[in-house]
Amino acid sequence: MFESVQWERPQGLLAPTNEERSDTLRGVPTAFDTRVAAYGVIVRSGQILLAHWNAYGTTNWTLPGGGLEFGEDPATAARREILEETGYHVCLERLLGVDNAFYPAGKRMRSRGHHSFRVIYEARIDSGELANEANGTTDEARWFPLDEVPGLERVKLVDVAIDMWRRQTVPHEEAV
Repeated sequence: MFESVQWERPQGLLAPTNEERSDTLRGVPTAFDTRVAAYGVIVRSGQILLAHWNAYGTTNWTLPGGGLEFGEDPATAARREILEETGYHVCLERLLGVDNAFYPAGKRMRSRGHHSFRVIYEARIDSGELANEANGTTDEARWFPLDEVPGLERVKLVDVAIDMWRRQTVPHEEAV
């Protein structure tokens, strides 16, 4: 059985709490939201699988994936989110990279800025059937020819991830 122990925070040893610091330090925001998410780049026969993000009054195509749940690792989150948004069980082939995005408070519905940390994997479909997410932030999953992606209304993450994938893919893999 665990006992409740009163812990006193040592002074000067840890970073200040949100209550102890101002919202800016030399003009740079110190109070902001952070989100860690994991996504999959799934390319098959020259087509990429995308999810249609439709939430908070915004609609764009994005990679299948999403935020980590508390205590969840990025690989598990990527597999879970891809299944929820597309109906496919996937195998993560390799880590393509990590991307950051920063959104100032003025560009969000909330009063704080946002730092998004995005882990991007190459994934391969193991099983399942294409299906749309029910009651989530995406409402459709669809395959698109890679050469049609520039004409889509999409989030920047799609372009970042395709670029990562192309830089690490040998030419014959794209045709698979």
